[in-house]
Formats: sequence, C-alpha cells, structure tokens
Amino acid sequence: MSTADTLEQAYQHCMRLTRSHYENFPVASRLLPRALRRPVSVIYAFARSADDFADEGNLPAAERLALLDGYRYKLDALAAGEPVTDPVFIALADLIERHRLPPQPLHDLLSAFSQDVVKPRYADFDEVLDYCRRSANPVGRIVLHLAGAASAENIRDSDDICTALQLINFWQDLEQDYFESNRVYLPQDELAAFGVDETQLGRRENSAALRALLDKQIGRARALMLAGAPLGRRLRGRLGIEIRATIEGGLAVLDALERNRTDVFARPRLRRRDWLGILWRSLPR
Repeated sequence: MSTADTLEQAYQHCMRLTRSHYENFPVASRLLPRALRRPVSVIYAFARSADDFADEGNLPAAERLALLDGYRYKLDALAAGEPVTDPVFIALADLIERHRLPPQPLHDLLSAFSQDVVKPRYADFDEVLDYCRRSANPVGRIVLHLAGAASAENIRDSDDICTALQLINFWQDLEQDYFESNRVYLPQDELAAFGVDETQLGRRENSAALRALLDKQIGRARALMLAGAPLGRRLRGRLGIEIRATIEGGLAVLDALERNRTDVFARPRLRRRDWLGILWRSLPR
C-alpha cells in the first residue's frame, strides 16, 4: 500500500469516528468550509479517543493514565519525526506538517483528560476555569490555526467561547457527571456559600438554593459567550457562519437551562425549529 493510500485511510478513519458521535455542538458540520472538515475531524478523533481513555470502561486509574501517556509518547514521536502506525496520528502528523500546528494545545488536551481521571472536585471557580483552559480552549485555537486566523484577538474571543461551551456542558450534565463519573464541577466553595451539599445532587433535589447556584453559573457562561461573540462577526465565509451558529446554539441551551425552574437535572434538547432559528440568526446580514 502506498503512503498516499495509508494517509487517505487514516483521514477516512477520523471522519468515521467523528460521524459516529453525537454532540450538542457538532464538529466538522456542513457549515464548516469544506477544506476544514477533514482537518477538524482529525482533531476531534484525537480528542474523542483520548477522552474515552479517561471516561469509559472499568479500567483502574493507573491504566487510564498509562493510555494517555501513550498518546503523549506518540505526540513526542511526531515532533521527533519518528513514524507512527496509529491512523489518528498518521493523519495528525500530516496536519501538523501542512498547517504548522503548535503542539501545546494537543498536550493541554491530554493534561485535562488526565486530570479527569484523578480530580473529581474543584475547590473554586478559578480551578474550573483552569480546567476549561486545557479541556476546551485548545480546540478553538487549533481551528483558528487551521483556518490561518490565529491572531491574538481571535484567540482571546475563541477562548471565551470555548470556555462558555465547556461550562454549558457541565451545567446541562449535572446528573450524568455525578452518577456516572462521580464528578462535580460546581465549585466547592460556592456549594457551601449557597447552602448546597452533594447529597442534594444524589437525591436529585430541586431546591431553591441549588437553582440559585445554577443561575449564577448560567450567568457566567452567558457573559463569556457574549464576550467572545465578536469573533463570529469578524470571521468571514462559512467559518464565520459556523462560529455564529455555535454561539447561538450555546445561548439557546443557556436560555433553556434558565427557563427550567422545576428540574435543574433535566438535560435540555434543542428541537428542529430551534436549530432553524439558530441557522437563520447565523446567516450574514
């Protein structure tokens, strides 16, 4: 098999992996410029497969961390110009060479996934933000590099958007994170300040105190999303539409979370008419 055939198969593997996973904020969507869909699918395949090491199965923590260390070794091998056989890394090596991608965002992602294995609680909101800096912001930065739009201004706005998206995922997945992963991303100092303890999460207790605490988190996420919104107006073409749609989708989920006064554990689902409205608001004016 030729090198070109091997590379094509690696890209196809990443595309299949991307299509097989559903997310509230789809990656490599039809809104993306065609030239970015395959590259973004490679980044998604890297992040998704690494995240699975931290989140899925019954492996002991040490074995999960070892799997993530294996990804670090492969990244270092790419940096040293050594050959790799993993299809995700074959495609990733091509991306790094073509687009001069900096390695730090990829290492930041692995750092966040490793933290998921060993750190289920966060003392304060600064700790939550530090996690977001490594778990979400790198993806936006990489997309900007792929698009040739990684200016300081764009990176700043992208970081705000990506952090907001990560926070939205936390607040819509309270029940799932607590029961399936034993993780609580609500800051421990704020749980105490609002008079909320974790037994309420275990009982799915919709107290006024928990509702007030969630309102505070929703407000923070909304402020970050709006702070980053100029990026969607600044970028042109299909990428600009994609960014604006992501922002509008995030705001729509926040609206749904805010409206839900009776069950803070219910995960909001956007309907077809919601997505049509998001797309309409994202189109150039």
